[in-house]
Amino acid sequence: METKPAPWGRIRAWAREQAKTYANGDERPLGGYLALISIYSTGALGAGELIRRFGRRPPDRVSPWDVMQLSAATHKISRIIAKDPVISPFRAPFTTYEGVSGPSELKEEVRGHGFQHAVGELLTCPMCLAQWVATGLSVGLVLAPSTTRLAMSTFTAVSGADFLQHLYVRLQQATA
Repeated sequence: METKPAPWGRIRAWAREQAKTYANGDERPLGGYLALISIYSTGALGAGELIRRFGRRPPDRVSPWDVMQLSAATHKISRIIAKDPVISPFRAPFTTYEGVSGPSELKEEVRGHGFQHAVGELLTCPMCLAQWVATGLSVGLVLAPSTTRLAMSTFTAVSGADFLQHLYVRLQQATA
């Protein structure tokens, strides 16, 4: 008597086949990506529940000033996480040091397979991290607006200072 595979077995086989076809011979850790999506979604839902339990409500609208600071702070925090030499111990389990990519920024290669590789891609990609950072700051604006605005102001100032440092170096090079 022939037995049919269990429904979960068929679903797993189908998912593996889709992942293999999608990867086209490259390393594409779709399972790791799904795990990261699950972590992000669980965190966002948990934050929503925390907001509800504390009796807070998201604002009906966000001021242009908050959006500007949120943008600049998200940019800076994401770059710090992804590129800063001092933060490299946190990226080390997922990356290999390759050198310097710019002033005060490291070039690192993602290593490993599956979840390790997916986390490495997230931690070395400022644009990928931006969604996570912006979500955290947005939740902070609802739960602790004064503290979050202070943090956003700090990182906006650091971002502006970085711009001025680069401008200063360019001006020095132009006059040399």
